[in-house]
Amino acid sequence: MGEGIGMIFEKDVLIEMDDGLHLRGNVFRPKAEGRYPVIMAQGVYGKDAHFEDAFSVQWGKLLAIYPDLCENGSTGRYLRWETVDPERWVPFGYVVVQVDARGTGKSPGYLDPRSPREIQDYCCSIEWAGTQPWSNGKVGLAGISYYAFTQWAVAALKPPHLVAIMPWEGYVDYYRDGSHHGGIYANAFTSAWWPRQVLVNQHGNGDTTYFDRDTNQPSTGPALRPDQLEANRTDYPADLLRHRLDDAWYQERTPDLSRISIPVLSAGNWGGPGVHMRGNVEGFLNVALTDKWLSMHIGTHWDSFYLPEYVAIQRRFFNRFLKGENNGWDQEPRVQLAIRRPESTIRGPNTAAFRMENEFPLARTQWTRFYLDAQSSAVSTVKPDHASALEYEAWGEGVTLLSPPFAEETEFTGFVTAHLFLSSSTDDMDIFATIRIFDPRSQEVVFTGAHEPTPVTRGWLRASHRKLDPKRTLPYRAFHAHDEIQKLDPRRIYEVDVELWPTCIVFPKGYRLALTLMGKDFEFPGTPGRLLHNHPVDRPAGVASTNTICTGGDQASYLLMPLIPSAS
Repeated sequence: MGEGIGMIFEKDVLIEMDDGLHLRGNVFRPKAEGRYPVIMAQGVYGKDAHFEDAFSVQWGKLLAIYPDLCENGSTGRYLRWETVDPERWVPFGYVVVQVDARGTGKSPGYLDPRSPREIQDYCCSIEWAGTQPWSNGKVGLAGISYYAFTQWAVAALKPPHLVAIMPWEGYVDYYRDGSHHGGIYANAFTSAWWPRQVLVNQHGNGDTTYFDRDTNQPSTGPALRPDQLEANRTDYPADLLRHRLDDAWYQERTPDLSRISIPVLSAGNWGGPGVHMRGNVEGFLNVALTDKWLSMHIGTHWDSFYLPEYVAIQRRFFNRFLKGENNGWDQEPRVQLAIRRPESTIRGPNTAAFRMENEFPLARTQWTRFYLDAQSSAVSTVKPDHASALEYEAWGEGVTLLSPPFAEETEFTGFVTAHLFLSSSTDDMDIFATIRIFDPRSQEVVFTGAHEPTPVTRGWLRASHRKLDPKRTLPYRAFHAHDEIQKLDPRRIYEVDVELWPTCIVFPKGYRLALTLMGKDFEFPGTPGRLLHNHPVDRPAGVASTNTICTGGDQASYLLMPLIPSAS
């Protein structure tokens, strides 16, 4: 036990699971006697690995944006990756609990990330926290990414002491959001994430680079032999590769959002097409209750969570539902959107203007078709009366179609679909669709993204996964079933819908929209992508294929864009 600024710190507290195993947690609580609400996070990244030690590059970027991170109320001593800073919460009357998930850090057991067993453990930890003598019986969850997904998952299990959740940039759909975009295995992120962020923190990893600053010992507990480590974990990348359709393995890991009936503040990032952003929107739309809010921001994956402006929002939300304060939060508009403009590329994450809305997608959306014209390499609201087609090699640089310069400022906010008539010289076709923005000098605008520089938005589809789910597809949004493979007849033309992830962008007068279609990931020149789809089993290199997109006439391919009419 130790003490920080105005708080008591209890380290490696034993928390019993329903199968008798004990996880280890750190508890930060006020010095004053009393019963307090709890803010909790449980996951695989290490409750004792300091943010700076484990993620030094991201730490440096955060300090550049927020130089006072370790001042004005916090020493920064207890900052951990993607979880709350206890020193920013305990003085305001909260207990903070951070727990190493099974098989990670100082918690023994079999490591199987986001598995049903891990989520059941989370239930046990919540119930433990809700019944401690320092607890008022109300537990809230907060955290980014992994610590956001697990909130959706455990809330669907309805632990009695869980009162509110705040998933910050966290996906929901294990298949569509996290592992297979449009049916294409998104391997590059997982291949780096598994060793870099998970195995390094496996319980018993004697070669870890993570050290506990309090003890100067490895933060992963007593060392195990390599064969013991291997036997005590799943092979997560292989699990994903084995399951190519949205089968029972994915479905038991994807939360049933209709079972979530507690208040939710879902915070997403417009710059996150490829990992989490779709989940924040999906979660907001499909949880069962009306006490739910969607907040969309810009910037990197981690910075906004720690900035004072956003911490103040977090506290207001939890003060309302964990403390019962009548602070006006109930009257907050349900949707809060950072309106992204080209200048958002050179500003910090807290400088985009926010606009309050009542719903998403916006009720006033004018769903507008932008037709592709292969003959002029253009995309516009005018449907070509002539039929034409464009071809590109699947492993080549694809094709880009440009709109005319916008005659006035134009906003698009919401879902995007590419409705395409296409064919392939082979029995399948991977479509990578990217929406981009160019200024009047034909210079591309590149946005700061959650994980990498990003265009306006992206979408993907393996044509053999073109089957739609009729119950979940909407007139303005494709939702694919991913429950069977329907191969193509070479050279036969098929009509397909490609789901692009939601977006928000204002095109100033004179700017142009571009649609790039490729058979591989779009990458900015000189900036290798981190969220690639290039696994040699899922996408064997060297398979020659010519892709064809038909436009105009009876095969008029188009983009369905969410045009928001001007207020003037």
